[in-house]
Amino acid sequence: MKTIVHEIPYSPASNLDEEIFTASSVFFDIETTGFSPAHTSLYLIGCAYHIEQMLYIKQFFAETPEEEKEVLEQFLLLLDGFDTIITFNGIGFDIPYLKAKCNTYECNEHFADFTYVDIFKSISQIKHILQLPNYKQKTIEAFLGIGRDDLYSGGELIEIYHSYTKEPRPDKLEILLLHNYEDVLDMPALLPVLSYVHLFYGQYLSCSASISEYTDYKQQEKKELILSIEPEFSFPKHISCRMGSVYFYAKGKKCTLSVRLEEDALKYFFPNYKDYYYLPTEDVALHKSVAGFVDKEHRLQASAANCYTRKFSCYLPQWDILFTPFFKRDYKSKELFFELTDEMKKNREGFSRYANHVLSMIAATY
Repeated sequence: MKTIVHEIPYSPASNLDEEIFTASSVFFDIETTGFSPAHTSLYLIGCAYHIEQMLYIKQFFAETPEEEKEVLEQFLLLLDGFDTIITFNGIGFDIPYLKAKCNTYECNEHFADFTYVDIFKSISQIKHILQLPNYKQKTIEAFLGIGRDDLYSGGELIEIYHSYTKEPRPDKLEILLLHNYEDVLDMPALLPVLSYVHLFYGQYLSCSASISEYTDYKQQEKKELILSIEPEFSFPKHISCRMGSVYFYAKGKKCTLSVRLEEDALKYFFPNYKDYYYLPTEDVALHKSVAGFVDKEHRLQASAANCYTRKFSCYLPQWDILFTPFFKRDYKSKELFFELTDEMKKNREGFSRYANHVLSMIAATY
């Protein structure tokens, strides 16, 4: 078995890196000859950790399949010095694979005791917002502008490893080690992509609101709510998306949500329609305690569909019942609105709740 150690000067690229990649956390990535632990070999584990201003990359390489137990044991010894594991799809593949190998060799493992950060699993929650062709590590590296010398995929390296075990040439070893080396070297540089995940799940510093006027494509004057959000962590790349009446924009330390205001007469539906009469002439429902004095020819027993009152005002959309009372265009309409009252305009906490509501809606449905 070979053990290769690299020492590289290190400084966190952002405050997000600093928060996640602490002295008690370690990155790792494994290389195998396939997906099934029972029928394939573990031939390489690469780890990255830092001590003050130095980044250490340590690789455990099995020169033959018979050395995989030793590779596994050396890795487990290294883990004893950490309490947090950071991976790229480690929860989905690496950890289950290693646990199976530990079971085969009766190695004592304590993977359940660690705190985990899985970059792939986290970013998958908002993958449709980033709109990348796929969410492989190399694709996210390209999105962030991270370059590579390695030209091979993990699958392509399997044959190279099989060839190396028969003819252990230095050039083949260099290819095998480089791919894994760059995987773990680049993992800390991937952490800024998690800034988007933090935002969409409500982790930001502040939110302010204002009303802006604009002219739409029909040359009609419209209004929109502008929610200006100060993110906790800077965004590495500009992203934007539009969904219905909402436009999202994020760049650097700036994030904006623009939500179109509806100025219209919307309907509030009373919940207990059996207690109301509907007045067709006025197109309104009134409680029987009041409408009981109306001539019977001008009133009808209200139904769920016509038990409403209309109100002309400014409204904002909501995708669940966040604020009440809620309004609709018609009884069967799925669109929900709440009134932007003067009181609401002064409610900073309310706008923060609304910002979280809009962000979670984008994350769930975009």
